[in-house]
Amino acid sequence: MRDDDQEDTTIYKVVLNHEEQYSIWPEYKQNPLGWIDEGKTGLKDECLAHIGEIWTDMRPLSLRKQMEEMAAQ
Repeated sequence: MRDDDQEDTTIYKVVLNHEEQYSIWPEYKQNPLGWIDEGKTGLKDECLAHIGEIWTDMRPLSLRKQMEEMAAQ
């Protein structure tokens, strides 16, 4: 059996960085620097579905702020 044929039973957590960008990370590992727990844990598909629901604007926070400032001028 090939490795990619095995079911991924890893529990992941959704993590968030200072630019309000989301990712998933194995729950048993320490978060990478600059990333905090968002609150959702589960199987990979569950975490990715959660991100798909809540991350509706993929632009980094700094870009969104810059665009808002430019629009206000």
